[in-house]
Formats: sequence, C-alpha cells, structure tokens
Amino acid sequence: MNILVCISQVPDTTTKVAVGPDGTSMNPAGVKFILNPYDEFAIEEGLRQREKHGGTVTAVSVGPDSVKEVLRTALAMGVDSAVHVKDDHRADSFVVASSIADLVKETSPDVVIFGRQSIDFDSFQLPSMVAELLGWADVPMVSTLSIDGSNLTAESDIEGGKYAVTCALPCVISAQKGLNDPRYPKLPDIMKAKSKPIAERGATAASARTATISMTLPVTKRLNKVLGDSDADLQELVRLLHEEAKVI
Repeated sequence: MNILVCISQVPDTTTKVAVGPDGTSMNPAGVKFILNPYDEFAIEEGLRQREKHGGTVTAVSVGPDSVKEVLRTALAMGVDSAVHVKDDHRADSFVVASSIADLVKETSPDVVIFGRQSIDFDSFQLPSMVAELLGWADVPMVSTLSIDGSNLTAESDIEGGKYAVTCALPCVISAQKGLNDPRYPKLPDIMKAKSKPIAERGATAASARTATISMTLPVTKRLNKVLGDSDADLQELVRLLHEEAKVI
C-alpha cells in the first residue's frame, strides 16, 4: 500500500503574531514555525497502515524552502520519502490543492491522508478540494480507521456524535485528534533526517480563486465595569450586553 501524507507548516500557537507592512500578510519576524498539530495524526496513521499492510509512506508539503523543516520532522518520524512542492508565493487553498492533486495523479497512491485542518487559516478546505479534483471519495474528520484489501471503513466525527463510512480505495481522508497517539521522533532519527534527500518539484500553474484584501488583529476594548449579583446589577448587565456590547 502506497500512502501520501500531506502536511503543512504553521506558526506555533504560542507565537505572538503581527501583521506585515503590506497589511495583507503575517510578519514572519520572530515567529516560530512548527508542523501543523493535526498533521501529526495523519503521519502516524500513514505509518501504522504501512506497518499493517506494507508499502511506502511519502510526505508532501507545498510552500517556500522553510517547509523542508516539517518534511524533515516527518522523515524523523519514519516516512520513507518527502516531496517539497516549491511555491514562494502565498498560494490560496485551490492552488495548493491543484499542486497536490497533480502529484497524486503522477504517483497513484492508494490513500491520501491530511490532518483535519491547519491551525493558521483553519479553512478546512484542502482535503475536499483535492478529492474533488481527483474524483475520489472524501472521508473527513476520521477518528477510527480500518483498511481491508481495497476497502476502507472509518468513523467520522460530527457535532454530537459519529457516523460510519465505507468506501473503496483510492480515497482522501482527514485525520481527527484521537485517531491515534503520534510517536515522538528519537534523537538518532532526527539526526539521520537532516541528511536525507527531499525531492523538489514546481507548483501547478493554477490561478488563485481568492485573495487577501486586508489583515488586522482583533481589537480588545475593556470597559472595566464590575457588577454585583443583585437583581438591579443583573438587569444592568443585560442592558449593557444588549445596548453597548450588542451581543444579545
């Protein structure tokens, strides 16, 4: 079984983000970048399916040269090979999905695994876009997974419950937290990953479907009003929420 795992590089959740001088992008100065946390579950599931069924696991990431760091993390975790789709522009989800779909068409993996979403833009679009471009089944939010021959059985999370899915391979899935417990790479594997080759290819020449018009940080305003628990205070709280905060 040949498995393709799609991973992305995102700002650390503890990083203080600032808007860049152009007003449409993040200022990367001083920002620590990490492997998208949901992608750790995708990598781990690819490795576990390889251990059960044999085959290979390839990690792919689309972006500038800096994404090689997360590809080396994937190599240290145990993937067999890594592919860097070089794109120095801030491509939108459609361009990224097009590049991944073209790679899939050339390599013909049995299953493509994503993390459920990236934690930076949280668009939750790539898995379904890639599946649509390929004409494959898309199984999102997978919390349990079993592959038997050419068939896949999974449970997907929905609000308030789960639903069971069965489909034929090849297909696209996105990994939910709880699908597995990702392994931590050992120091010798981290050192070996530093010298492993990473294949490089150009991005697909697709036209972006969206553009960032502006980017601003949320403005936090505190009125510093303290109320008690009397009936009058509660009525005043409701009035403030309705007339000033305008949230009810």
